Amino acid sequence: MRPLGILTAIAAATTLPAVAAAQPAAPLDPARVANIDRWVTDLVARQRIPGASALIVKDGRVVYEKAWGVRDIDTKAPLKPDDLFRIASQTKAITSVAVMMLWEEGRFGLDEPVGSYLPAFKEHTVLTTFNPADSSYEAKPTRRRITIRQLLTHTSGLDYADIGSDEFKAIYAKAGITAWGMEGASLAADVDKLAKLPLKHEPGERFTYSLSIDVLGRLVEVLSGRTLEQFFAERIFAPLKMPDTYFRVPPAKAARLVAMHQDTAGTMRAMREPRGWANPDYPLRPMTYFSGGAGLTSTTRDYVRFLQMVLNGGTLDGVRLLGRKTVEMMLTNQTGTLNSFGLGFGLETSANDARQPLTLGSFEWGGAFRTTYWADPRERLIAVIYTNTFGGTLDLGGPFKTLVYAALR
Repeated sequence: MRPLGILTAIAAATTLPAVAAAQPAAPLDPARVANIDRWVTDLVARQRIPGASALIVKDGRVVYEKAWGVRDIDTKAPLKPDDLFRIASQTKAITSVAVMMLWEEGRFGLDEPVGSYLPAFKEHTVLTTFNPADSSYEAKPTRRRITIRQLLTHTSGLDYADIGSDEFKAIYAKAGITAWGMEGASLAADVDKLAKLPLKHEPGERFTYSLSIDVLGRLVEVLSGRTLEQFFAERIFAPLKMPDTYFRVPPAKAARLVAMHQDTAGTMRAMREPRGWANPDYPLRPMTYFSGGAGLTSTTRDYVRFLQMVLNGGTLDGVRLLGRKTVEMMLTNQTGTLNSFGLGFGLETSANDARQPLTLGSFEWGGAFRTTYWADPRERLIAVIYTNTFGGTLDLGGPFKTLVYAALR
C-alpha cells in the first residue's frame, strides 16, 4: 500500500515476547473486492460505459487502484489510472475551499451580502411570472440580499443554466449564460449578467442547486486579484502536489484526456460535436471562462489528494490550507431541514443516513459526466470512481459505494 501523505497511528508495542506480532489484515477483503472488478467489467462489456478509473484510500494509503476499458471507444486506447477526466461539479468543492481560505484571512464575513464585494449583486429581483412562448418574465424586488453563506449552500435563489428548471434554463439561455461558459465569455461579464436576472425564490428560502459557485469563483478573483485559474494553481494545486488538475489541459498532456462519450440508442459513441452547452473538447480549446462550478479536469490521484487534505482537517504533507475548525464548520449541515449540505459538500446526516452505507459525517458529491467521490472520517476512507459520459440514467456512484463498504473488513 502506498502512503498518501498523512501521519498514521503507531500501534503500542506488544509485551508478549514468546508470540510473534500478528500482521494487520488487509483493509479490504480480496474476494469482495473482486465484485468491484466484475461489476465494472460487465458495464464496459455491455457498453454502459467506455471505461472507468477507481481509487480507494484507507488510513491515508492507497489500497485499491484500477482502470478498465478504453479512453476513447473509437481509437480503443486503453484507459490508464493517470488519465484525465472532466470532473464538472467536483470543481465546486475546490472553489469552496478557495473561498474559505480567503474567509480565514479576514477578507469577508460569511453572512455579509455578496453585493458588498460584487456590486452587480447589490439588488435582486425574484421571478413572479414566466411566459414559455418567448421566455419573457415579470419579477419583483426581493425582501433579502444574497449572502456568501447562501451561495456556498445553494440557498441563494439562483438556478442552473442547462440543467436547472425549465423556466430558468430558458431565461439563462436567452441571456447567453451556460453552465460552462460560452467560448469567448468571461466569468466577470457573465456573473454581472446573471446578477441582473431574477432569482427563482427568496434568498435562504429553499435549496436550489445553482450557478452560485460560479459567482463565488468571481468573488475569489475580485478578493485575490488573480484569475480563478491562477488562484487554484498557486494556492491549492501546487501546495497539494496536484500536477494534473487544470481548467486548460496543456498540449503535452492532451493524449491523456478521456474522450467524452454518449449512449446513443444503446450504443456507446464518442462525442465529437458540441451538444449545445459546450464543445466536448473544451479542456483543450482556448478558454476565458473559468467556471468555479464545473470547469476543471483532473485525475483520480489528484482529487484524492485534495480530499485527503479535507479529511485531515485542512492539511496534507505538512502543508496547511485551512484550519481544523474551519473544516469542521464546512462539514456541518448549514441548511437545516432544507437539505443535508455543508459549505461546499453534500453530507451524511441523521436525516439521510438510512439511504446508503456511508457513516454519519461523511461528505460527498460528483460531476455531471459520471464522476463520484466521498470521504468517510470515521472509517478514514476515501473512494472515487470516474468515467466521462453525457446523458443517460446509469447510476455509477450508488453501486460503487455498496461494493466498497461491503469489501471493508
